[in-house]
Amino acid sequence: MSLNTKQFPKWLNVRVLATVLITKALVLLFAVQAFEIIENRSVNSAGGVLGIWQRWDALQYLKIAEKGYTAVGDDRFLIVFFPFYPLLVSVFSLLTGNYLVAAFFVTAIASIALGLVFRELVKLDHSETIAQLSVLFLFIFPTSYFLHIPYTESLFLSLTIGAFLAARKRAWLIAGILGGLACMTRINGLVLLPALAFEVWQEHRETKILSSKWSFLLLIPAGFGVYLILNYAVAGDPLIFMTYQREHWYRYFRWPWEGIWETIKRVDNPKTIDAHMTGIQELLFVVIGLAALLIGWKKLRNSYRAWMLLNWLLFVSTSFVLSVPRYTLTLFPIFILMAIAARRYWSLNVLFMAWSLLFLAVFAIQFVRGLWAF
Repeated sequence: MSLNTKQFPKWLNVRVLATVLITKALVLLFAVQAFEIIENRSVNSAGGVLGIWQRWDALQYLKIAEKGYTAVGDDRFLIVFFPFYPLLVSVFSLLTGNYLVAAFFVTAIASIALGLVFRELVKLDHSETIAQLSVLFLFIFPTSYFLHIPYTESLFLSLTIGAFLAARKRAWLIAGILGGLACMTRINGLVLLPALAFEVWQEHRETKILSSKWSFLLLIPAGFGVYLILNYAVAGDPLIFMTYQREHWYRYFRWPWEGIWETIKRVDNPKTIDAHMTGIQELLFVVIGLAALLIGWKKLRNSYRAWMLLNWLLFVSTSFVLSVPRYTLTLFPIFILMAIAARRYWSLNVLFMAWSLLFLAVFAIQFVRGLWAF
């Protein structure tokens, strides 16, 4: 018996929900089985199923959610992690009684919202098939496991794409609010301001009027202002996060070619795993982002071009290029371009899906074992 999808609101697409929930379930179940086989250890509880993902930045977000920020001790460096995601985790922990469960609950809601708003955004310019494929390619991307675990990717992307969708529909207040929350989630939320300015320009070209509603986009940098106030309240310096990034995390701005060159040198690392994960794969995803931008330039809206270009520059304009495979998830037009190409050429469809699924498995295995995987 087939499901009558007409009983659902148009935005609540059953296929998108199935895509998100099925991939989520498969990723989590696959990770458990892979962990047990490779590590020769059993995962015997629900806490263990979730706990194997409690690695790297996830530990920091959970610590902030539970204890907040501080100006003393080693935990003072946690101020570099933006507050909106751990705030939501802290709030939902009141319902779940467990911070880790709350974190997965927040990412689950955010990932579902992400799939739904991404489909709606793509449908403004393309067919239903392209929209569905775009969502699929996003959720099977090699680093898409970050959309399901205690990281900011699903929340940030849902807010970002929601802001783009609102701007495309000229709902400027909603765009500003979502953009402001994105800025409280990740620093590159600031890129929304110049990106969405192109949508302002497009509306002006179409209507020949000046609208006071465009001023709602100032809520975007206001969100970042909240983060600066937090820095001041905790440490007495609104820019302390930049100091810690440089002195503790050794991250600071450099010319793009300098950061890329440092990554190229890591390919010669005598440890094969490091040569691949911090050298070859980083460079590969740097190239993927740039190639998608250049090849797809004519197919992209001005706002999408600005979003991709400025974010790509942020990824590589640093003392050392790291985590680009994860950051590439935020370059959402890539998945639209993949869907367009896959729809047109079956061989590319097979290539994209095979590559995505194979490396999604490899990277997810590395991550749950506690090894570096972006």
